[in-house]
Amino acid sequence: MTAVSDGATAVPSRPLRGLVRRYEGYRLSGFAPGSHVGMPSVDLTIILPIGPPLTISRTAMADQRPGEFGALASGLGTEPVVIEHDGEQHGVQITLTPAGCRALLHVPPAELRQYIVPLQDLLGRDASRLLDGVHAATEWRAVFALLDRTLCARLGRAPQPDARLERAWARTTGPTAMSVEQVAAEVGWSRRRLETGFASEYAVTPRDAVRLGRFARAHAMLRVADPPRLAEVASVCGYFDQAHMARDWRALAGSAPSVWRANEVFASVQDERTSAATGSTA
Repeated sequence: MTAVSDGATAVPSRPLRGLVRRYEGYRLSGFAPGSHVGMPSVDLTIILPIGPPLTISRTAMADQRPGEFGALASGLGTEPVVIEHDGEQHGVQITLTPAGCRALLHVPPAELRQYIVPLQDLLGRDASRLLDGVHAATEWRAVFALLDRTLCARLGRAPQPDARLERAWARTTGPTAMSVEQVAAEVGWSRRRLETGFASEYAVTPRDAVRLGRFARAHAMLRVADPPRLAEVASVCGYFDQAHMARDWRALAGSAPSVWRANEVFASVQDERTSAATGSTA
């Protein structure tokens, strides 16, 4: 059987910009059974499976058992998650910024950490409405419109964190390399105050946020169908050299980037540069 991947990506409606990074619909079939690595990120993830639940063989949190999970959300951290598959995957992924976690899930990212949390526990009846609508939709554009309507209705119900903390997060995870000391000085805090703020809001340290930012940029460059050379990726993403990038990848993803590219058959499936943002049949 020929392997087939079909999907679409979309940016959210204007009121959700800065809170929702993107929507990704995916449908894959005909692949060999195997495992897929869910990477650490500077963003949070909501997954709405269409069909069977996800089978997670490795969770990020030592005290959470592996198993089958339906619609879920997961937060920030530095551990990979391993998802088993039978060669078929179908569903929708919503990528939230940390600010979006507060605004739409009504909890700070630190409350989730990297636990896999049933979406029902966070969205209540909105979770059921989303799942019913996603299953009933016949086009990706209808799915994305449903997400917009449901998430927009949840705006304005939760307090937002200190603007200096949000600016510090953007600086530590952004494309311009800055040390933790530089970020603390820019927002007018001591390093200790910055670390305390990150622990209470994000459940990661400022240093780990810097690592996650570099890693996320490298992951985005390497997930495309025809990725750049590893040395170029390391240079662009702020690593000292290719060896530095390989060490970080082994710590954060469980393997060096070259090994991940060789083993991850779904690497380029959700590449937003090649997916059709206008939608296709779901």
